[in-house]
Amino acid sequence: MEIDMQALGEKIEKHSVFIDDIYSELEKVIVGQKYMIDRLLIGLLADGHVLLEGVPGLAKTLTVSSLAKVIDTKFQRIQFTPDLLPADLIGTLIYNQKESEFNVKKGPIFANIVLADEINRSPAKVQSALLEAMQEKQVTISETTFPLDKPFLVLATQNPVEQEGTYTLPEAQVDRFMLKLKIGYPTEAEELEIMRRMAKTGDKPQLRPVTNAIKILEARSVINEIYVDEKVEKYIIDLIFATRYPEKYNLTDLKELIDFGASPRASINLNLASRAHAFMEHRAYVTPDDVRTIAMDILRHRIIPTFEAEAEEITPEDIVEKILMTIQVP
Repeated sequence: MEIDMQALGEKIEKHSVFIDDIYSELEKVIVGQKYMIDRLLIGLLADGHVLLEGVPGLAKTLTVSSLAKVIDTKFQRIQFTPDLLPADLIGTLIYNQKESEFNVKKGPIFANIVLADEINRSPAKVQSALLEAMQEKQVTISETTFPLDKPFLVLATQNPVEQEGTYTLPEAQVDRFMLKLKIGYPTEAEELEIMRRMAKTGDKPQLRPVTNAIKILEARSVINEIYVDEKVEKYIIDLIFATRYPEKYNLTDLKELIDFGASPRASINLNLASRAHAFMEHRAYVTPDDVRTIAMDILRHRIIPTFEAEAEEITPEDIVEKILMTIQVP
């Protein structure tokens, strides 16, 4: 089918204007952290949930709540604790004595952007309730099923340092997150700017909405039209299959290091996230660079290393890096 790339390019330009406005507005309160903001926007545009891993104090919560303000959507922050119950998350039935009937009280998950703070602090039952809502985009309370608002995005954080009193997310559940981000410390210059801005009492700068949920949903439909060449599609498949059958891609040394490779969700999400990245660059087509830019965040939590790899202190990131260096770029 013939694609009018010029018309498509103009359409992308028109619908992606708000991206620059979001960056400009977030700069009022967030210093640096462009990597985190980029990936959160990719998750928002590609309809994929994001897992953020980083030590406390790196503005994860501030960035997520600020993003919700600038896109004018409902935001809820849930602090996950060992005594949290599924009903605290999704809601429950409350008995109304006056009317002698049960009424539904919806939980904090009924929002557009949900921040699950320290998701690994709650037991498996609570994690399952959240992940079911993430996958099905609906919640069942008693016998009634309620669809969740669109857009619906879960941004979960976990602290990689402190493991006492935590419940590790099973690999099958982690796979439901489109992206896993590893947030690092700011540079010296950024930290100096952070200190100058934040070391003050009183109110912080107020953010204004620059877009809304309707425009986000429109952008998602436009992203589906972004052109992905057959060679780029094949490149995505090669990257995924290299995690499963490394010996077929001249990566025989990785065979003993990978227990399980990436699932089919990886190829779907890598395609979608690459399109979202192209959209943010105001482009109507995906390049191999889009794929390479986002590949680490799509794959790092989907490769399960063997005991041999762990013994040699080889991480999933090392494996992904080797694959990206070896697979031929179209």
